[in-house]
Amino acid sequence: MAPKLLVEQLPVGQMNANCYLLYYKQSGECVIIDPGDEAEYIERKIADHEFTPTQIIATHGHFDHILAATELKLAYKIPFLLHEKDDFLLARMRDSSMHFQGIDPGPPPPVDIFLKGGEEISMGKTKFQILPTPGHTPGSICLYLKAQKTIFVGDLCFADGSIGRTDHRYSNQKDMINSLQKLHKLPKGTLVYPGHGEEFYL
Repeated sequence: MAPKLLVEQLPVGQMNANCYLLYYKQSGECVIIDPGDEAEYIERKIADHEFTPTQIIATHGHFDHILAATELKLAYKIPFLLHEKDDFLLARMRDSSMHFQGIDPGPPPPVDIFLKGGEEISMGKTKFQILPTPGHTPGSICLYLKAQKTIFVGDLCFADGSIGRTDHRYSNQKDMINSLQKLHKLPKGTLVYPGHGEEFYL
């Protein structure tokens, strides 16, 4: 039986976005999801637990989910993964942060692996399924751990029943509806970790 992946939830930044550290208790191997800001805080948590990060994965390209990615990528010399259709948002990261937060975060992180959706990513003996769930952004994805009935959904939906915004020029309401339908076809009792706020169950 594969060891269970554990989850550390770290709300970060002015937008209070959830950064997640997925880790094995025994080995300390760790995946970083959506490092939205406060790189030093995230690094301190990693050091406190003696984790060994292996990769950084963004659920989508909005600045409040990736601001700490550059620093963490350099600190741990690990790859940064993003869906190819959100590359244009990555290019806007610096301007968006300055516009909405008045903070210049420096240049965006280079992408090492562009996701397409449908891939499986391995961490030890655990497999993540990359589910394409566009709507909020063209390249929004979910990371699904089928064996643990757990999914990380970014800004697809939230515990209060609300869903991600689709009023951006690049958003698509029809795609969002299709993505939500895909989510609700998952087994009842699946644990959902959103990009903001508390986790909940389907």
